[in-house]
Amino acid sequence: MKLYRTTQGIFVEENNKFYLVRGRDWDELISSPNLFTQVRECMGREPASSFDPAAILAPVVSQEVWAAGVTYYRSRNARMDESKDAGGGSFYDRVYAAERPELFFKSSGRRVVGPQGAVRIRSDSKWSVPEPELTLLINPSGEIVGYTVGNDMSSRDIEGENPLYLPQAKVYDGSCALGPCVLLSTEPLDRGTKIEMEIVREEQRAFAGSTTLAELKREPKELARFLFRDNTFSQGVFLMTGTGIVPGNDFTLAKKDMIRIHIEGIGTLENYVA
Repeated sequence: MKLYRTTQGIFVEENNKFYLVRGRDWDELISSPNLFTQVRECMGREPASSFDPAAILAPVVSQEVWAAGVTYYRSRNARMDESKDAGGGSFYDRVYAAERPELFFKSSGRRVVGPQGAVRIRSDSKWSVPEPELTLLINPSGEIVGYTVGNDMSSRDIEGENPLYLPQAKVYDGSCALGPCVLLSTEPLDRGTKIEMEIVREEQRAFAGSTTLAELKREPKELARFLFRDNTFSQGVFLMTGTGIVPGNDFTLAKKDMIRIHIEGIGTLENYVA
């Protein structure tokens, strides 16, 4: 079952049919302690007469978006390499092996970009990449209730200059995209679930890469548990789980690039660089 937020309202997709959810706004529905029951009770009995894919919005309103770092071996290596001249290379190796994960605030709900929307590269960055990430929807009780596709836009040169610059490298207008839907499930996704990313530039493929959840070092429930230590999220929260796909050091995003991120069972998040 997939949940969509659109300009037409909230829709549920089940068995390739779309049903309108009535009587609930997004925040009220997402923060419900019995989300699945609420969706079942509020969805129409007959399929909707129309569903416009162009009307899909980011699946977030008041929810914050947080992110986890250095959760894949590939990410660990990339972070160590980009920060070695600043003396921060060992930090990432230590985080990768530590009990406590790296967690950081990524975006407020109002800043999140939806499908087909414009993501951005910082004006003062010369080395920027998208980071495709499985993203968890966690309810106010700390339970994982769904999954979506996330793009954690990152300025690698700024973060590499000094790890303390992480907020500037990660948090800015147009740095976070989510969508196209939330796959509702309380069960963990299969470890073989594939994540793919393609970047198209001037109608030519500029980069392509893939990984699977089997390469994710930390369990999603572990990341959620650490996020909820001494934190409360009354409207629920999204948590990006890190990236296992990192373009080579000779690649940087350019304006008008098209970024496509696909996660099996969820869908494809497509954005362009403004």
